[in-house]
Amino acid sequence: MINLPSQVTLPISGWIIRSIIGFIYMIVISRCLGQRSISQLRLLDFVIVLMLGDIIANPLSDDTVEMQGSLITIATTVGLYVLATIFTYKNPRFRKFVSPEAIPLVTKGQINFKNLKKARLTLDDLLSELRKNKIDDVSKVVLANWEPGGVVSVFQFPQYDPVTKEELNIPINAFIESRAVIKDGVIDNKALYFFEKSETWLKQKLKENYSVSIEEVLLATLSEKEEVKIYLYK
Repeated sequence: MINLPSQVTLPISGWIIRSIIGFIYMIVISRCLGQRSISQLRLLDFVIVLMLGDIIANPLSDDTVEMQGSLITIATTVGLYVLATIFTYKNPRFRKFVSPEAIPLVTKGQINFKNLKKARLTLDDLLSELRKNKIDDVSKVVLANWEPGGVVSVFQFPQYDPVTKEELNIPINAFIESRAVIKDGVIDNKALYFFEKSETWLKQKLKENYSVSIEEVLLATLSEKEEVKIYLYK
């Protein structure tokens, strides 16, 4: 197969100008779509992912598209992304545009339906987010915000917050670290080395406590107190 040259060859400046126009256009369009459309990505991150994916796909799938132009466009787009990120920290207005303020969805137990529509969320979406935070009643919520990152931050009234051990003056046990030393019947020597133990010690421990071999173990964890817990294949 003979690859034909591109019918239109742009100078470098032409590719750069096209990249700038496309970058600005994608920011505006993505901003209009709303945070719900881009989920947990920042606006600028979402834009660059879309643009780079489209730019690199063209020369790979179409032999009439110049690779040189695509590489220039990618470099320009990445440069614009870096500049836009820096500009975000220096210019409050631009920062507010690409990363808008949180939208209050619930205030003192009352749902703000106007802001719910602004965030483009349904009532079911809101209730689902509350359930993820183990809240079964909107009246327990003192504040719930739709954050720029695409998640709902939830704060309960103080009387509904769980009681901590510190508040009840209950002695708090020190944190005991444990690591997986066997995965899928294979010993993780790095984890064993962390606890300064050997394969021989681990095999002996399994034999004494569980009467099993390494190959029979799906997962085994070892704690700082030298406690070994195992999960067998079933």
